[in-house]
Amino acid sequence: MDFDESRLLARSRTKMKTLRFPFPALVIAALAWSSSVFAAETPAEKPAEDALLAPPEVENGYLKLGFEQLAAYSFNPPPFDPAATPNEKPPTGEEQIPAVVKSWNGKKAIITGYMVPVKMDKGLVTEFLLMRNTMSCCFGSVPNMNEWVVVKMKKGVQPMMDVPVAFYGELKVGAMFENGYMTGLYELEGEKMGEVQG
Repeated sequence: MDFDESRLLARSRTKMKTLRFPFPALVIAALAWSSSVFAAETPAEKPAEDALLAPPEVENGYLKLGFEQLAAYSFNPPPFDPAATPNEKPPTGEEQIPAVVKSWNGKKAIITGYMVPVKMDKGLVTEFLLMRNTMSCCFGSVPNMNEWVVVKMKKGVQPMMDVPVAFYGELKVGAMFENGYMTGLYELEGEKMGEVQG
C-alpha cells in the first residue's frame, strides 16, 4: 500500500467513526417501505378470515396469537407523502384492520416468531422485529406489514435468531410511525421470553 492509499483509508475510517446511523429505524422503515411498494405491485391475497373467526386461546391471562391470526387479512399501507404537513396525522390505513384484531389492542398476548435484532445493549437484544418466518432474511422476499411485530424489552434477552421463540407482553394494535414512515401495525411491550419452539 503506497502513501496515498494509506491516507485515503485512514480518512475513510475517520468518516465512518463520525457517522451516526439510525440502524433500528432504518431497518423497520426499509421493511415498511418495501411492504408498501410491493403491496401495490402484487395482487392482494384472499384474506384467511377463518383464522379471525375463532377466538384465540387464552393461557394464564395471555391471548395466544399466531401470525395465522395477525396476518389473516390483507393490508396495503398508504404511500409515503414527502409533501405532507408535518403536524397533521398521515393516512394510516387502519380502516383495513378488522375489528376483532383491533380488539386485541392493550391485551396481554403471547406471540411466537423469529427474532431480527435492531437494538442491542451489552450483548442483549432490547428491541427486535418478531417475524412470521425467515424468508425475508434468507431469500429476500418482502413481508407484509402485518407479518412482523416490533418488540421492545425493558430487560434485554439473548439473541435467538434461527428458531421460533415465544414472547409475552402487552400488545398494541394500530399504525406506528417514525420520521414520517409507517413502521408497523403491531408492537409488543415485552415482559419475558418464553419457550424456544424449534
